[in-house]
Amino acid sequence: MPARILIVDDVPANVRLLEAKLAAEYFEVLTAENGPGALAVAASEAPDLILLDVMMPGMDGFEVARRLKEDPKTSHIPIVMVTALSDTSDRVRGLDAGADDFLSKPLNDVALFARVRSLTRLKVMMDELRLRHAASGRLDITEKTIKSEADAEPGHILLVECHDLRAESVIKYLGDAGHVVERAATGEDANAKLAEAVPDLIIVNLHLDDEDGLRLCSHFRTQDATRHVPILLVISADDFQELAKGLDLGVTDYLIRPFDRNELLARTRTQIRRRRYHDQLRTLLDNSVSMAYTDALTGIYNRRYMNAHLDRQVMEIGDTKKSVSVIMFDLDHFKDVNDKHGHAAGDDVLKEVAQRAESNIRDFDMVVRYGGEEFVVVMPNTAIDVAATVAERLRASFENEPFTVVEGGVPLDITASMGVASTCDPMETADSLLRRADDALYAAKRAGRNRVCTAASPADQTSNDVSAVGR
Repeated sequence: MPARILIVDDVPANVRLLEAKLAAEYFEVLTAENGPGALAVAASEAPDLILLDVMMPGMDGFEVARRLKEDPKTSHIPIVMVTALSDTSDRVRGLDAGADDFLSKPLNDVALFARVRSLTRLKVMMDELRLRHAASGRLDITEKTIKSEADAEPGHILLVECHDLRAESVIKYLGDAGHVVERAATGEDANAKLAEAVPDLIIVNLHLDDEDGLRLCSHFRTQDATRHVPILLVISADDFQELAKGLDLGVTDYLIRPFDRNELLARTRTQIRRRRYHDQLRTLLDNSVSMAYTDALTGIYNRRYMNAHLDRQVMEIGDTKKSVSVIMFDLDHFKDVNDKHGHAAGDDVLKEVAQRAESNIRDFDMVVRYGGEEFVVVMPNTAIDVAATVAERLRASFENEPFTVVEGGVPLDITASMGVASTCDPMETADSLLRRADDALYAAKRAGRNRVCTAASPADQTSNDVSAVGR
């Protein structure tokens, strides 16, 4: 589903220009002409990102940003301030007010689209973590508590910088603020230090001697230990093409050299706070659901947790206006596995099914053991054609690679039948959505098994229509 962008500017010509650019890139655009209007639209429409003009009459962009971050309903929406101001103190003031970035007028389209995509991807991930935490029922831990813990103390930072003088100045600035900074002059040195301890933030110079800074950032994103560690990229003023690539690779923020000490500290503080907030949510989620909401055999979520989670996802459609899709699949002739090879072999198959399913979906999708040999994948912000493509990829991953049970190393050919359903109606219940996916699943079984069928939406259905995908 396309991201929803709120443009806030008191000059109609500026709004029309930005709206045209974003619509051409398939973003959904909302607009507001002043600060109070922006606050109202943000609260009622839940955009994925706000492009906020700084210089507005009455309530300026700094005040709007501060109020957005103080309101629990809007505090997680990324803010990019759009301004003609060039003074470093203005950027620091904006960052302190809660802005995630500044873009200068006239806008550079490459920087604009790269930043929008990067921040909306981050918001989707954080929204999913918060939603799962809410579904876990841990109401004793409030959002305010999590944020105060995230702000508790200075951070551990890894600086990847080959130039001695530049490294010394950064280490001094950050050290004076209480941060613990380790320096790595090369990528090899950085990897050695990361093997010993994972930092709260990695700062990388784009221009390293005989090394590609972007390739190093990409490497950090592929490693389990550093996948979610924020990366602050240090660039020169003419590096915007490389910056766009970096943001697409997972760089979370950047500094343009020469930079001001206060801007370095403000961006560092923001990124460390975000890292700790993510970690707190993840830890709370893991602790609260590990016993009550996970399947003991496979380690994935169980039906009980999915019911609460899917109910909330469907209700969220009223705010997000984005579809929720589910894939329901069942292993074909699974009883034969238990009968011929024993229940231990069947358990091994179920464990591997869960692992393969998780490796074929996004981080914020969720795999559930629904019961027995039946599984469900919940996919927020996903249209039915995308979900059907994922289902077909998952089906093929079962068919194309035999399963090997632990005892005896016996290879087993396992296939699955899959049903896909989607809704963009906040009034449809989670039970109704699951029933439609179940109908599509049984249609796949009746059609010969080992295939994907999709369910028509309630508005399009005349007689429980389904259609086949793939085989």
